[in-house]
Amino acid sequence: MKAVVIREHGSEDVLELVDFPEPEIADNEVLVRVKACALNHLDVWVRGGLPGVEFPMPHILGSDISGVIEKVGSLVKNTSPGDEVLLSPGLSCWHCHYCASGRDNLCPHYDIIGYRSNGGYAEFVKAPSFNVLPKPKNLSFEEASSLPLVFVTAWHMLTERVALKPGETLLVHAAGSGVGSAAIQMGKLLGARVFATAGSAEKLEKAKSLGADEVINYIEQDFLNEVKRLTGKRGVDVVFEHTGEFTWEKSLRSLARGGRLVTCGATSGPKGNLDIRLLFARQISLHGSYMGSKHELVQTLKFVEEGRLKPVVDRVLPLEKAADAHRAIRERAQFGKVVLTP
Repeated sequence: MKAVVIREHGSEDVLELVDFPEPEIADNEVLVRVKACALNHLDVWVRGGLPGVEFPMPHILGSDISGVIEKVGSLVKNTSPGDEVLLSPGLSCWHCHYCASGRDNLCPHYDIIGYRSNGGYAEFVKAPSFNVLPKPKNLSFEEASSLPLVFVTAWHMLTERVALKPGETLLVHAAGSGVGSAAIQMGKLLGARVFATAGSAEKLEKAKSLGADEVINYIEQDFLNEVKRLTGKRGVDVVFEHTGEFTWEKSLRSLARGGRLVTCGATSGPKGNLDIRLLFARQISLHGSYMGSKHELVQTLKFVEEGRLKPVVDRVLPLEKAADAHRAIRERAQFGKVVLTP
């Protein structure tokens, strides 16, 4: 099969289209013919290398996958060849306390397809049958691949971690990102007044089309001052953080008394200042978040099928253009998801 691999960590130049052995499946696994694979910042981080993490080489990236079942193992009962599917990206042991309680994203052995196992930048990918979900019939393969990782992440952040309530105010950073575009829609679905930041007028208009009530150009405006102005100096109830160093300190100061900040990433850097006095004097809560459970992904798919949430696809590129897709992510040139098709 054709696949894009990395043999070493580095720039976009290390992405290489090669002939690669087709995966062999175990009795509880399926083989999926990949129709589309959407990119995430995780792909960029793995390609560049992460401190203290070793990856098997050559390695195939790609966590967000939709396709058609090609083969099934002898123990598989929940799907059959020919089924149109998407893959839940989380991998866990299904035996520990956390998995047994439905919190599989807390599993000590938790992993992600395309992280330390081969992913979807290929014509075929294998996965445990438990990770197979039916593709929503109202979506194309490209749209379906744009759902799993960012939708389960945003849903877990807003519902499980900070319990966003109707009537509350929500600040979403980087509206043009996959997780940001999902969070805007989910904030509106949950009944919040949504503030969104982006770096261009075009992206802000798209954020409005997704439901953002207030938009802030962080290049031209100080988002903290704008939040204070728009809320009568009160601040917002929840900040949806995933950019890290660049926004961290002002994100904390954007919170109202008793506000909550939830974060799932650090694309601009992993270190942020924290004035502990601000934390206790204003009774602020900080919440870390990593992916979400398969059950939560199933919940979001119901809203997708009803048309109340929708994936946002920026562009679709052929597999051999994987380097161009990575550049678009690095340069923040997209709004929504960049998708590769074999």
